[in-house]
Amino acid sequence: MKSGWMLVAAALFALMSVLVKHASATFSPAELVFYRSAFGLVAIWSAVAVRHRKLLGPLVTPHIQAHFWRGLSGFAALVLFFFALARLPLATAVTLNYTAPLFLAALSAWWLREEHGRGLVGAVLLGFAGIVMLLRPQLAGQAWLPAVGGLVSGMLAAVAYVNVKQLGRLGEPEWRVVFYFTLLSTAGGALWMAFAGFHPPQAGDWPWLVGIGVTATVAQLALTRAYHRGRTLAVGALAYATVGFSALYGVLLLGERLPFLAWVGMAVVAAAGVWAVFASTPRRVDSL
Repeated sequence: MKSGWMLVAAALFALMSVLVKHASATFSPAELVFYRSAFGLVAIWSAVAVRHRKLLGPLVTPHIQAHFWRGLSGFAALVLFFFALARLPLATAVTLNYTAPLFLAALSAWWLREEHGRGLVGAVLLGFAGIVMLLRPQLAGQAWLPAVGGLVSGMLAAVAYVNVKQLGRLGEPEWRVVFYFTLLSTAGGALWMAFAGFHPPQAGDWPWLVGIGVTATVAQLALTRAYHRGRTLAVGALAYATVGFSALYGVLLLGERLPFLAWVGMAVVAAAGVWAVFASTPRRVDSL
């Protein structure tokens, strides 16, 4: 059951994606990233202040540059993911974002000089074959642009994971890493809105915006608990339940219908991701 917290996180992350897709009819990706991050920022800051009985002291860090790069990559990944969510079927956008472990496998071997188990190259190749099957029936008109955006969001998420691992090696606690990520994402979204303009939320918009913030924050807590208390490999594999929940929500809540080849591609990408998790032997896994 300890690893099962990842299933709670997966269901909530998929639900967050549904809310984002609905709200994207009114708000830009940067605006949605702002609202998603602002709720998390307030929650984390409040928890830190209560636990340490100080507002700013526990947040001081000598590794601000490392936090900046982690936050920047994570912010860009979120914006591109929300852009893809607005323009692609729910399960397609989520699957493209969940290519992160495939990119992570390559990055950790090259960037962090980590040794991995056999079969990792096969897992990565299988994953990208699944991407081709997933996108081939859907790349009509301008659909290629959000598809590329979703794929790049997975790559940038992998860069963010590598940065998290480096911050862990520097001794930074998880809550401080998450705090600076949400701080930069909130600031980045606000800056974007200052230049590009924003849509003042109406009364009917707030339930969706609050829902995005709440589901994202609670999902993050469930994910952290899963990694802290469960088996790392099992949790990494269960993370792909987000793809399944997204497909289910897309059919039941949004009435989406995907070609058969796209379903096969989703299954292949998920299987490759699980294979990559088990083929990898990282020294340490840090939760986001």
